[in-house]
Amino acid sequence: MKARFSRSYFACSIALLLLMIILATLGARWGWVRGFAGDMLAVMCVYCTFGAVLMASPISRACAALLIGLGVEFAQYLISACDLQISNRVLRIIIGATPDWWDVVAYVLGALLVLSLSKIVRLIARRCTSAICWKK
Repeated sequence: MKARFSRSYFACSIALLLLMIILATLGARWGWVRGFAGDMLAVMCVYCTFGAVLMASPISRACAALLIGLGVEFAQYLISACDLQISNRVLRIIIGATPDWWDVVAYVLGALLVLSLSKIVRLIARRCTSAICWKK
């Protein structure tokens, strides 16, 4: 695994972050869709952030992003099981309040979706290596 900077992954990471902010603020009326989509987008954003700074295989980045999501869910479980309170409001928003198996499903689906999109982009890029794809 090498360090590098990828503008395209960085741009995707920023776009996903903005989408999550919009979803969190304007999607308050959407109930479970907001939470489920937000969890999927969070894993995808972490994947793209890793892609922006690390040269690693897509599966490695997806697994690392998924493990971070699962770690957050485990932290929620521990906080709930030990009856702890998080006083920092920002940290409470990031970690969340209640553990839920649907969150785990959303994390896994987010990892699978970002892997699928990565594969599609690589296939398109491979097919467009000829000058025909880049003509204006």
